[in-house]
Amino acid sequence: MLVIDAATFLAGLGAATVLGDCGATVLKIEPPEGDRYRTLKGSYDIDYNWLLTSRNKKSIAIDLKCEEGVQLVHDLVAIADVFVTNFIGEHIARYQYEYERLIEMNPRLIYAHVTGFGTKGPDVERRSFDATAWWASSGLMEFVRDKDVKPVSSAPGMGDHATSMSLFSAIACALYKRERTGKGSYVSTSLLANGIWSNGMALQGVIAGMDIGSRKQATGLRNPFSSVYETRDGAYVLFSIVNAAREWPLVARALDREEWLDDPRFSSLSEIIAHRFELIDMTQARIQELTLDELLPKLVEYEITHSHVKPMAEVVNDEQALANEIIVNAEPASDDYPHTIMSPIAIADEVKVHPRRAPLVGADTIDILSTHLERSTDQIEALLERGVVFTEQQPFSR
Repeated sequence: MLVIDAATFLAGLGAATVLGDCGATVLKIEPPEGDRYRTLKGSYDIDYNWLLTSRNKKSIAIDLKCEEGVQLVHDLVAIADVFVTNFIGEHIARYQYEYERLIEMNPRLIYAHVTGFGTKGPDVERRSFDATAWWASSGLMEFVRDKDVKPVSSAPGMGDHATSMSLFSAIACALYKRERTGKGSYVSTSLLANGIWSNGMALQGVIAGMDIGSRKQATGLRNPFSSVYETRDGAYVLFSIVNAAREWPLVARALDREEWLDDPRFSSLSEIIAHRFELIDMTQARIQELTLDELLPKLVEYEITHSHVKPMAEVVNDEQALANEIIVNAEPASDDYPHTIMSPIAIADEVKVHPRRAPLVGADTIDILSTHLERSTDQIEALLERGVVFTEQQPFSR
């Protein structure tokens, strides 16, 4: 399967990455200076974001400001199975990426389109990132903050990666449909749609008339069975107990405080709710006496639903993540790329492609032109000389 990745920043890139993990040949269309996403390094010199979402891809660098460059993309579209883009408005027209145009060239094409705010409505052409469309506009950013606490920013790529899986799923459905009908189709998703879906439980409650639009009511929603507690050595543990009636006695025993079960304040769930702040304080005081290594075995022994709030340095070396190939070795391994994060789906008896390092800008330009478009050596040299395409050996400069 041949996939054209004509997207950037980030959900579209991610969907193409998952297709590549599943064995598709993914051709990344880049401008001569490289995709802008390569520059997202923060204060570091390592393009670690690019290493994650452009592994297993081939890079072809094309100047889309010239008609010959646009035509090369169209030639690739004519033989492709999937075309992924996140361009909207005038950019789609400028690069001639319109669905109606491309489906005429290839009626079997799956055109996968990801946007910030959808394809209709007043915000259709608003520039967006997951922090704005997925996090802030969905209500998530407001809902998760506590009383008198300023809303916090989302983690980098948090909404993009979730949205990329929705786009991947839509592509898979469209490919299945094509197997039955022989026809391509247009599939789409948006950051806003995925943010609202992620916040769906709370929003459905708001629709039903419940006052759960935020967690900052004056009375507070603190719950001793879904709170975060700090250990003596500065670690944090989250309780996530749904069946409190069953697990409350186990909590008391796990914390070696069985006398709490005879306390009138905690004799029933209604009493616990009435005295929840006292129970939270008492639980915190007890857990503060224990180190993480002392606490966790007790919670496991009594089957308390919990999790260590893991620092990221521990996540990337987590035994469970490694055992389930969620964190995998990169190939070839290097100081800045020894491991990577595998896409979060598994199909029995289907082996994923081992992660290969993301390519340099235009690293595969010549190979793509000769292999996929059957251009001759003379034709490729002419394209290079005219500045229509670029290779990694030919740095771009204006």
